Order: sequence, then structure tokens, then C-alpha cells
Amino acid sequence: MIAKKKLSDQIFIGFVYVILSLLSICTLLPFLQVVTLSMSPIEVVNSYGFHFFPTSFDFAGYKQVFHNELIWISYKNTIVRTVLAIILTVTLTFLGAYPLSKKTLPHRTFWTGFIVLTMFFSGGMIPLYMLVKGLGLMNSIWSLLLPGAVSTFLLLIVRNFVHEIPEALEESAKMDGANDIYILRKIILPLSMPVLATVALYTGVYHWNAWFDSMLYIQSEHKQVLQLILRKIVLDGDVSAAGTETGIANVNTQSMKLATLVVSILPILCVYPFLQKYFVKGTLIGSIKG
Repeated sequence: MIAKKKLSDQIFIGFVYVILSLLSICTLLPFLQVVTLSMSPIEVVNSYGFHFFPTSFDFAGYKQVFHNELIWISYKNTIVRTVLAIILTVTLTFLGAYPLSKKTLPHRTFWTGFIVLTMFFSGGMIPLYMLVKGLGLMNSIWSLLLPGAVSTFLLLIVRNFVHEIPEALEESAKMDGANDIYILRKIILPLSMPVLATVALYTGVYHWNAWFDSMLYIQSEHKQVLQLILRKIVLDGDVSAAGTETGIANVNTQSMKLATLVVSILPILCVYPFLQKYFVKGTLIGSIKG
């Protein structure tokens, strides 16, 4: 009986490995295709078939990307937006989640239900646009940061995580004379780092890939984010959409599209491995109890 159970477990584990391997291959092969074609000559880019590994090199697409001033300006705008959004969202989410996790908060159930309600009903795109315009935030980076500064989903994850921290730690600190701010800064905040790293990762990935709000609220071309410029290059099929000088426009358009794709995802690829362990741990612990 035990032998059968072990055999079934091995079969199940093998099945899981096969599924995960297939998913990894399905994810990795398109990425290899993009990277390979971005550094290949025109004849390879225009040929049919799969190109998972480069056979010859041509970095003309990367040269055009690196010589494009507008791409670098939008790159800087995206980095500034992502960093500010992470700081703002992590700070507001933590300060909102901590009181909601306390049983002593008056009408805690009402306030929690009121916040959860916003997950199912929202004002819609047009009222949000009118609100941003009425507040004078148009063509400003704050129009990209403030509307989504606090996510209900992330707020509930942090609230549940903080709720699981033993109250005995706070009681001991109070017996030693610590006040609420000291407890929050010296005890609760350090213990909440895994879930705050999760919030930072969610927020960073979202703002790095966001482009629709920039198209709605930003009129100045020099204040737009990288993904919107990348979208113009990919959809318009014209390198002039990114302000490329005509003197170096004899590069294959497809090569520049692929080179821009690779350049835009590099920062996320560099940061994600360092935050992945916090991402898994914070999400699991924060979702245990509602």
C-alpha cells in the first residue's frame, strides 16, 4: 500500500515537472526568438522559421535605439514614475493596512467592507478623466501616480499579513515604555518587509508596463513613458514614430522594434530574481486569513 502510494506520488511529481517544463519552454522560446532577431541582420529577420540562437550578428537596431533621444527621455520618465510609484504605494498601503488590522479600530468591519466594495465597483474611465482634469493634474506625472496609488487588493494582503503578527510583541514593547509610533517603526515595519517587497514588486511591474494612462493624461511628447513610445513603434511600423533621425533610418524597422522590446524589459529581468522569494512568501502569508 505504501509502495503504491509512493509510486503514485512519483507519477504525480513527474507529471507536474512535465507540465512546468512545457510552460517554461512556451515562455522561453518566444523570448529567445525576440532576442535573437533583435541582434540579427535584415535577411535573417525577414526570413521564415524559428531563430532561437543567433548565427550572425548585426546590432544596427540597438544602435538606432541608443541614438534615439526620445527613447532615452521616455526611459528616464518610466524609471522616475516606477520609483515614485513604489515609494508612494508602499507607504500609503502600509499606513492604511496597519490600523485596519487592529481589533481596537472603531467600526473596523464597516471600513474594511467599504474598502472591499471598491474592488467591485469603480467610477469608470470618463469620471476618472474628469477628476484628474479638474484637479489640474493633466500633463503631470502625478496624473499617473495618484489615481492608482492604493490598490485594494494589495491593501488587504498587507492587512492580513500584519494581522498575523503576534500581539504579544506589541504588548511587551508597551510594557517597556514604547509608544505606538515606535512600535510601528521598530517592530511592525521590519517584520512586514516580505509583504512590502511583494507590494513593491507588483507596483513596479504595473507601472513599468503601463501606457494607457500616459496616452490619456500626458500631452507633451517629452513626458510620455517608454511603453507608449514602444507601442507607437510597434503599431505604427515606422521608426519616425519615435523621433528617429532620417539620416540613420535605413535600419530594418523590425530590428528596431525587437531591440526596443529587449531594452525595455531588461530592468524588470534584472530586479525580479532578487524579489521573487519575497513575492512568493508575502503573497502566501498575506492571503491566509481574510
